[in-house]
Amino acid sequence: MQSIYRLSLVLTAPLLVVACNSVPPAQEEAVTSALYTCESGVKIVAGYSDTDTATVHYKGRTYSLKNAVSASGARYVGEGIEWWTKGAGRGASGSVLQHLADGTSGAVLEACTQE
Repeated sequence: MQSIYRLSLVLTAPLLVVACNSVPPAQEEAVTSALYTCESGVKIVAGYSDTDTATVHYKGRTYSLKNAVSASGARYVGEGIEWWTKGAGRGASGSVLQHLADGTSGAVLEACTQE
């Protein structure tokens, strides 16, 4: 009886190894990011995992923002700020604004250019 168990172990062990190795690795979320230099000298890194969200690293803090309606460019809001970009690539503009409680844009906090 022991030889049957050994034989089944010998036959099934390679199948278990193959099964474990055939599981696809977790897919990482693709993030497009851009570096901006502001007129004040502050650097901002903006990351985009999709068209609906932006992650903005600004003055030592990370803001998670959601896409909002804009007349032109891409506008993201949340956590009391707005990140508004126009254009793409080197020389494109990006602005940090206050986001007011009534949903409108407040004062411009930073005016930046993509590197």
